[in-house]
Amino acid sequence: MTKHAFLSRAAGWVDLLKVPNGNPALTAAQFEAFSKQVPLLYFILATNMISLSWTHLGSAPDYLVVYLPAILTTLFALRSLIWLRGRNLQRTPQQAYRQLRATNLLSLPIAVFCTAWSISLIPYGDAHQQAHVAFFMAITVIGCIFCLMHLRSAALIVTVTVNLPFFVVMCLSGEPTFIATGVNVILVTMAMIMILVSHYRDFRQLHESRNVLMLQQQALQEQNKAMQALSDENLRLANLDSLTLLANRRSFFQMLETTFSRASAASGKLAVGVIDLDGFKPVNDLYGHSAGDKVLIEISNRLSTLADQRLSVYRLGGDEFGLLLQGDVEEADAMALGEKVCELIAERINIGSGMVQVTGSVGFALYPDVGQTGQEIYELADYALYTAKRHHRAGTVIFNAVQANELNRQKIVEEALVAADLEQELSLVFQPITCVDSRVSIGFEALARWESPRIGQVSPAEFIPVAEHNGRITLITRLLLERALEVSCLWPDDVYLSFNLSAHDLSSPENTLKIVSIVLKSGFDPRRINFEITETAVMHDFEQASASIQMLRELGAGISLDDFGTGYSSLNHVHKLPLTKIKIDGSFVRNIHTRRTSFNIVKSVLALCAEMELEAIVEGVETEEELRILENLGVRAVQGYYFGKPMVAAEAMKLLLAQRQARAS
Repeated sequence: MTKHAFLSRAAGWVDLLKVPNGNPALTAAQFEAFSKQVPLLYFILATNMISLSWTHLGSAPDYLVVYLPAILTTLFALRSLIWLRGRNLQRTPQQAYRQLRATNLLSLPIAVFCTAWSISLIPYGDAHQQAHVAFFMAITVIGCIFCLMHLRSAALIVTVTVNLPFFVVMCLSGEPTFIATGVNVILVTMAMIMILVSHYRDFRQLHESRNVLMLQQQALQEQNKAMQALSDENLRLANLDSLTLLANRRSFFQMLETTFSRASAASGKLAVGVIDLDGFKPVNDLYGHSAGDKVLIEISNRLSTLADQRLSVYRLGGDEFGLLLQGDVEEADAMALGEKVCELIAERINIGSGMVQVTGSVGFALYPDVGQTGQEIYELADYALYTAKRHHRAGTVIFNAVQANELNRQKIVEEALVAADLEQELSLVFQPITCVDSRVSIGFEALARWESPRIGQVSPAEFIPVAEHNGRITLITRLLLERALEVSCLWPDDVYLSFNLSAHDLSSPENTLKIVSIVLKSGFDPRRINFEITETAVMHDFEQASASIQMLRELGAGISLDDFGTGYSSLNHVHKLPLTKIKIDGSFVRNIHTRRTSFNIVKSVLALCAEMELEAIVEGVETEEELRILENLGVRAVQGYYFGKPMVAAEAMKLLLAQRQARAS
C-alpha cells in the first residue's frame, strides 16, 4: 500500500469518528432520532453502574463503589433531564450539529472513565464478582451501541474505547473463561458494528427517500395549487364577459336560479330586467366594430355604477344586458331603476373619431307577481322588453296583465300554427299599387292570410312574428310565393308582383337559392317581380342579407325597402343595398295636410329617391286630400284603401280587366 493510499484510508477512518455535517437536513433528522435515545443510554449506564457497585460493596473501597458511582449517576440523571426537557424544542441544523458534536466529544471521556472504573474493580472480590465486571463491560458496550445507533461516530468511539481495554484485560487474566469472554465480546461487537453501519446507511437512505418524497409531495401540492388557481381562473373567465368585464350570460342564469330559490323559500321578492340598445347596429355599420366595442364598454361602465348589494349587472350577449334586483322590490323601484338606466345609456359617447348616441329599452318582470321559475321570469322580462321596443322605445316596461294576455294569445297562435295544415289554411289577397297619373293598377302586393279551424282568422301581424320565431316562415314564404306566381302569370305583362320576404329568407344562400328556384320554375318573368324587405330583415345579418339581395337582383327581380322611415338606419341601408324602390311608410301620409313634419319628411325622401334614381311608392293613401298633396309632391305610385283594399285573386283579375276595358274605350 502506498503512503498516499494509507493516508487516504486513515483519513476515512478518522472521518468515521466525526459527526457528518454535509447534509443539514440529515443532521437535523439524526439529532431528532438520537435525542429520543439519549435518556435511555444514561439509564443503562446508571443502572449497570449501580448494580456493579452493589455487588462489590464491602469488597472494594468506598470511593470506587459509593462515591464515584454516586457522582456519575447524578451526572447521568441531570443529563437525562436536560435531554428530556429539550426533546420537543425545534432546533436548526446548526444547533443540532453543535449538540451532536458535543455529545460525540463527551462520549470519549465517559467511555474512558467507565472502562477504567470497571477494570479497577477486577482485583476485588471472588470469581463471581470478577465475572460480573466482565458482564458489566460487555452488556454496557452492547447497550451503548444500540442507543448510539443514530450517532455512528460516538458508537464507534465507545466501542473502541471499551472493547480494546476489555479484550486486553481478559487475555492478560490467563483465565480461559475470561479469554473466551473477551474474544466473544469482540466478535459480537464487530457484528454489531456492521449492523450499526448498515443501520446508519439505511437511515440515511430512508431520510433521503423521505426528503425526495416530501419534495415530490410539495411539488404535487404546488401543482395542485397551480391547477386549482388555474381552475378558479378558468371558472372566473367562464363567468366573465371578456370585453366588458361584466358577469356574462352563464353567470346571470346561475345567479337567477340561486336568487329565485332564495326568494321562493323565504317568500321574498325579485326583479329581473333585460336591457337592449337601440341604434347600436348603425354604430357598428358606420364606424366599425372597434367603435361598437367602445360603446359597449362605456355602457357597461355606466351600468356598473348602479351595482350594489341588491343589484347586479350582466352582459347577456351582443348589445343586451341583464339586471337582477333583490330584496323588497316594488314596481315603483323597478320603474325608477329602468328610467335611471335609460338616462345613463342615452348620454353621448366619445368613440375617438366622434360622438355617438344610443338609447336603451328595458323590460322588467317582478316575482312573485309573475313567474313560477327563474327562467320563466326572465322570459317574461324579455317579452316586456319586446313590448318596450315596439311601443316605448328608449323607455321601461314592466310585465303586466295586458302583456300577459298578449303572450297568452301568442302561445295560442303558436300552438295553432304548429298544428296547422298550411296548404289548406293559408291564402293570399292582393292589394293594388296604382299609378297616380293614369289611376291604373301597375302592380299588386301579395299579402298572406291565415284562417285556422281552431282559432279563426289570424292577422299577419300576429302569425308572421310567431312563424319567424318557430322557423315555419321559410315554408310559408315558399308556399305563398308559388301561389302568387301562379296567379300573377294570368296578369297583363305590364303588371308586376310585389312579394314580402322575411329575415329568415335572406339568412342563408340556401334559402335564397330556393326562392330563385321557385321563380325560375314558375316561368314568370323575374323582371316583373318586386321583393319587399324590411330594415329589420336587413339588420338581422347585414352582410348575408346584402349578398342574398344581390343574388335576387342578378335574377332580374326588383328590391323594395319596405316601411322606409320607421327605422333608425335607413339612409345607411339605402346607400349600401342594391335597391330599386323605396316604400314610404303610411304613418307619414296620415294627416299629411295638417302635419308639416310629415310633409317635409315625405318631400325629403322623394328628393332622396330622385337623387339615387329609385322609384318611390307611398303606402297608406286613404283620402283624396292625401292623394292630391302627394301628387303635387311628384309621387308616381301609391298604395292604400283609396284605390283598393286587399282582394282575392279573382277580384284582382276583374279589376285589371275593367281597367283594360276602360283604357280601350
